Amino acid sequence: MRQLLEYADILAQIPFCLGYAFALTKFCKKIWEISEKSERLFVLLFFGGWLLLNMAERWHPMPYILYAVLYNILFMGLVLLLFPAGWEKKILAASVLMAAERLVGNLFEPLLSCLVLLFKHVGKKIPVPFLNDWESGAISCICFALAALAVCGMPKYFVSVFHKKPGKWYAMLAIPLLVVIAVLDIAAWGASNGIMLRSRGGGLYYDQLFSHLQFCILAVLAMSAAVFYVLGMNRIYLEQEKSSQYHSQIAFYKMLAEEYMQSERLRHDMKNHIIALSALFREKEWEKMGSYLGNMEDIALQGGDMTGNTVVDALLYQKRKRAEQENIRWGCDVQMPKGCGINEFDLCVLFGNILDNALEACGRMHCGENRFISIQAKTVKKCLLIDVKNSMDMAGKDADGFAGKGDLQEGIGLQNVGDVVEGYHGALNIEAGNGIFVISILIPFPDSAHDMKRAV
Repeated sequence: MRQLLEYADILAQIPFCLGYAFALTKFCKKIWEISEKSERLFVLLFFGGWLLLNMAERWHPMPYILYAVLYNILFMGLVLLLFPAGWEKKILAASVLMAAERLVGNLFEPLLSCLVLLFKHVGKKIPVPFLNDWESGAISCICFALAALAVCGMPKYFVSVFHKKPGKWYAMLAIPLLVVIAVLDIAAWGASNGIMLRSRGGGLYYDQLFSHLQFCILAVLAMSAAVFYVLGMNRIYLEQEKSSQYHSQIAFYKMLAEEYMQSERLRHDMKNHIIALSALFREKEWEKMGSYLGNMEDIALQGGDMTGNTVVDALLYQKRKRAEQENIRWGCDVQMPKGCGINEFDLCVLFGNILDNALEACGRMHCGENRFISIQAKTVKKCLLIDVKNSMDMAGKDADGFAGKGDLQEGIGLQNVGDVVEGYHGALNIEAGNGIFVISILIPFPDSAHDMKRAV
């Protein structure tokens, strides 16, 4: 019984450690698909390793730095072995989670310790108070709970960090986080060896308070640096990708417009071509006639959606051809007003990204299902209204039709759409449900946009 009481502080932390382990797996589920078997195995091995480390440290006290290194190896090893992803992404995920745990612990553990010491000194009139094992264990339990809450709230801000980036980018982002972890571990090792801030004649009680506050300040600074670095680098990457994709689309649309204009010239000169072909037919110049027809076939366009905008016509033709190849029902009623003041390449960025997402969503459905894309665009009160609907697969989506990882018809393409709409002071609305995805865009013409902005 006496030996059991000696380990009571560790036993009290067991449910909190298990809760923290489950929170870690929930975070990893938001990043990549993991099986229930891998999830349970991670929880079991993480908890078992943590318990063995703490029991071994109690039986044979070890330097804190050795304990921290073994704990880091345990955590990093489990993430690398059990979860399916590139090793760079797994190292970054493990680094983010370990840094979060260290930062939460180094912020709240010294803060709570200060409060307990103040209560003992002021409330209980103890001249030089110290934390006993029970109090240290209770503080550790609270820190476990706070770390679990922090990990559960992180996916909202960090999931996009792990979305479709090169492996070297993940590795580069993990290095500063590993440095932060090492600095915090070294600082904790120094504190465990009695290295602390000294007050001027205040005694050991004030030395403890100053040292705890030092850790709080260090944790706040490190937390701010880590969060700003990770999210800032992610923002820079996304902006670069958006810019690169936008310029690639512009080059493609220019090429598309040139091809379409060439086909338009062919249709314009069709009468002359028919006369030339008739002459070759009468003279029985079959080889020349075949070559002539071949040249026409290479540049001919088999009809398209006539919208009033040459580049948009060419784009819609390409997307409709892909839809027909994949047996996707296509409906198009697009009337582009002349002189609307909207750059034709911005229009193609809008239509191109929206239709690419729609085609991808239909492509994820089974061929036998009702797959369709419907595009409408018209003038409504000096504004251009674009409304696109498409079928979508509801498997793995919530009641509103959105996937848990936020990747349904989203990403850089949709961000480019949002940037274009915002640039023209327009409005963007997205709805999903009952197997249908709807995106609506309202863009005022330049004079209307000016009036709306002035009214605001």
